Amino acid sequence: MKTKTVKQSIISLLFLTVILPDIGSQIRSQSPILASQSREETVIELANKAPISHEASIRKIKDVMIYENPQFHCGFPAVIKRPDGEIFVAFLLSPDRRVFGETNPHIHVDCNAQTVMVRSFDGETWTKEPDLIYAYPFGDSGGSGLLQLRDGTLIGVAHSYTFIKPEGIANLKKPVIVSDPSILYGSAVFLGSYVIRSTDGGSSWKGPIYPPAIPAEVYCSPFGNTNASYGQLSEGVSGRIFWGVYTWHNEQGGIGSYLLTSDDKGLTWTYRCPIAVDEKVTFDETCVYETPKGDIVAFMRTARFNDYACIARSTDGGNSFEKWESMGFQGHPMNVLRLADNRVLLVYGYRHSPYGIRARILNAECTDFATSEEFVLRDDGHTTDLGYPWPVQLDDNRVLVAYYFHRHPDDTIHIAGTIIEIK
Repeated sequence: MKTKTVKQSIISLLFLTVILPDIGSQIRSQSPILASQSREETVIELANKAPISHEASIRKIKDVMIYENPQFHCGFPAVIKRPDGEIFVAFLLSPDRRVFGETNPHIHVDCNAQTVMVRSFDGETWTKEPDLIYAYPFGDSGGSGLLQLRDGTLIGVAHSYTFIKPEGIANLKKPVIVSDPSILYGSAVFLGSYVIRSTDGGSSWKGPIYPPAIPAEVYCSPFGNTNASYGQLSEGVSGRIFWGVYTWHNEQGGIGSYLLTSDDKGLTWTYRCPIAVDEKVTFDETCVYETPKGDIVAFMRTARFNDYACIARSTDGGNSFEKWESMGFQGHPMNVLRLADNRVLLVYGYRHSPYGIRARILNAECTDFATSEEFVLRDDGHTTDLGYPWPVQLDDNRVLVAYYFHRHPDDTIHIAGTIIEIK
């Protein structure tokens, strides 16, 4: 294969939409909605006219600080509630680069990034010092995904970058994803995703387990294995685990969403099918959910689509997905929680002024997304570098939504939460 390096277009998608989201949002806002999506444009127009509510079926109770330390940068929380009621919030922790005299403190890729967690029994009072979950031996631990199976097994997912000298990059199997040194402080090479597992309630973790290659992917990791990047996990009624991942299907920035599954509690993984692939729109950071009827619904972040959220549905257990649709509103990435009455709480970051966190309540089969009411949980964010919300049920009526946040120019990016009441 001819030696290739990643062009600036790829770096713009990866590091400007994920690592530097404030710039990425400007790029996406300049991207017109496709002419072929006239039906979606109609949905978007109607949705933009819908009122934004602070009342009705969601009532905000309070904001809480989950973890903040001026020496560290935090991001990408994931939340579970243990059988004894204890709540775990896992997240990325890396040095705030201002400690070393640097001017850009908020890069999500760092050779010292680790996955850690804090704990609480009430969602308001949290342990002060985080516990280490995992430090990936070959690179950083970027992002966090956490799933608790019905038998108590914990499964975590993350993706990783490593910093390699130019002479090493020259010897790698090509093509590889290499960061722009002007964005980061070195040449970071993407390593793909991995899985870790705990069978003792999070006291110890085993892994990493690597997912299989996606047939469409074009980039290699330094190990020559898959470059699929992480998404969120869910457990179906049968015990099958669904994992929506994304990867690059061409070297011009094309990114699609794909489904992996596991039938042995995350020990091995099988590629199932594409979730959404398009010649112009890119799909990533997918949340996959099984409805009471048995449909598999995928909620996807997009680029080149003006940041409009998209959805795709499988009616055959995840063997194939119907054509993706625009959901008619902006925001990413999305996460869901099944409520006691089978309605679905949908939460997402909002990286448009006013920056913050938003939510909707969908019906049990998630079919009313175009007409669902939008609720503002936070609108006091300083920049677009915030979000990745994750909900967990506190009790019959209250939900904690955790996310990372940034309130003012001198603020340390931290893990915060909002407690809401669901009516």
